[in-house]
Amino acid sequence: MFVVYFYENKNLLLSKLLKRLPSVGEDLTIKGRKGKVSSVNCIDEKIFYVQVILENVSKNKLIVDDSKKKKR
Repeated sequence: MFVVYFYENKNLLLSKLLKRLPSVGEDLTIKGRKGKVSSVNCIDEKIFYVQVILENVSKNKLIVDDSKKKKR
């Protein structure tokens, strides 16, 4: 069993106890967001830091229709 810390830049996303380590280039889903493993660093025998690159979430903007005339 390995303790795996998932980081995006310097932000800790998730810490998890895993039986298998993720490999570089593997696709992951963390907290509902898709991402790829960029690097795996061994800190101790059982402690690993995994750098993850997450996809950007694009939010849909609400379209406002101003063509309607206001009633008086």
